[in-house]
Amino acid sequence: MIRVHFLRNPEIKKGLLIFIGLSVLSTGVSFLFDKSLGFFALGLCIVFTLTHFILTYQRYLKIAHFTHEIDRVLHGAESINFSKFSEGELAILESEISKLTIRLREQAEALKKDKAFLADSIADISHQIRTPLTSINILVSLLSKPKLSDERRIEIAKELELMLVRIDWLITALLKMSRIDAGVVSFQQKKVSVSELVKRAIEPIAIPMELRGQQIDILMEGGETFIGDLSWSVEAIGNILKNCMEHTPDGGRIVVKACENAVYTEIEITDNGPGIDKEDLPHLFERFYKGKNSSKQSIGIGLALARMIITSQNGIIKAQNSRDGGARFTVRFYKGVV
Repeated sequence: MIRVHFLRNPEIKKGLLIFIGLSVLSTGVSFLFDKSLGFFALGLCIVFTLTHFILTYQRYLKIAHFTHEIDRVLHGAESINFSKFSEGELAILESEISKLTIRLREQAEALKKDKAFLADSIADISHQIRTPLTSINILVSLLSKPKLSDERRIEIAKELELMLVRIDWLITALLKMSRIDAGVVSFQQKKVSVSELVKRAIEPIAIPMELRGQQIDILMEGGETFIGDLSWSVEAIGNILKNCMEHTPDGGRIVVKACENAVYTEIEITDNGPGIDKEDLPHLFERFYKGKNSSKQSIGIGLALARMIITSQNGIIKAQNSRDGGARFTVRFYKGVV
C-alpha cells in the first residue's frame, strides 16, 4: 500500500500559501472596482487553485508509485512496470531509472558469478594445498621413527623439499593470478626483445633440461620485438617451456621459433613428446586442469597463468599437436587492438 502525505511536503505548503495570497490580493483588488467582479475573481481563483492542486496531487501519486516500484527493485523485484510513466519529465526520469535498474541487475548477476567463481577457486586452492600438506605430514611422521636409516632420512628430506617448493610455486602463482584478476597489475608498454625474453625464460629450466639430456633449439633472426612487459612475458613463456620440458622424454628436443610481420610478433614453441590428448585440448588453459599425461607434480595453473598474461598484453595463445607428433604452442603479440 502506498501512503501519500501530500500536505506534509514543504513545497506543496509553500505553493498553497502563495496561491492563497495571490487569490486574496486579486479578489480584494477586484472588489474595489466592482462587487460582481470580485465574486468572479474569487470563483476563478478557487477553480485555478483546485485544478492546480488536483493535477499536482495526481502527479504526486505517480511519483509515489514510481518510488514504490524502485523500492521493490532494491528489495529483490525483477523489474519495474514503466508503462504508466510516459509523459513529460517523468518520461525522462523513467528512461534514466530504467538504465539504472538494468545496470544494477547486470552488476548483481556479475557479483553472483564472481562469488561462485571465488567459492570454486577457494575449494580448488584448498584441495591443491591440502594434497602436498598431507604428504608432508606423512613424511614428517616417518622422520620421527628411531630405526630409520640415514639414507632414508636423506630421501625423505629431499621429498619434503620438493613438496615445499610445490606449495611455494602454487601460492606464488595464485597470488599472481589473483592480482591480474583484480586488475591491480599494471603491464608495462615497452619494446621487448624476443631473444632476451626467450633467454631469460630458459634460465630456470636450463639445469633440469641438462639433467634430462634434453636439447633446446632457438630459431630466430634476433631482431624480433613487440610492445609489452618483459618480466611478465618471461613468466608466461617460461611456464610454456616448463610444460614442454615436463612432457618431453629424456634426450628429447624443444624448438623455439620467432618471426615478426606488420601485424604481429609470433613465438612458436614445439616439443617431440607424446603430444596433447584431444580431450585435453579444449581445457588446456583452464585453472587447475590436469591432462591425462600430466605428471604427479603438475598443479594445473602454469598454462592458465601464461594465457592470462599474454591476453592482458593484446596477445593470443593457441595449443595444438604438430603433424610429426608433440605439442605446439603458438603465441602472438599483436601490434594493434584485436
